[in-house]
Amino acid sequence: MTTSEPVRPAVPRAREVQASVLAAFQLVEDARYFGSDRRPRKSRSRLLAERAVADRRRLRDLRTG
Repeated sequence: MTTSEPVRPAVPRAREVQASVLAAFQLVEDARYFGSDRRPRKSRSRLLAERAVADRRRLRDLRTG
């Protein structure tokens, strides 16, 4: 490189940014699934079922509203 050539900016590439975003998303999903406390499998299954029912109700209400 000669002194007449411009210096390339040191910015992260898009791929690196996406990887860190995906890693952060995975951490959030893992935390949501595993939780801070270890619940019994039955309790966790019930919680997921309750979320599914609430989501379906919300969808139904949005369609009618």
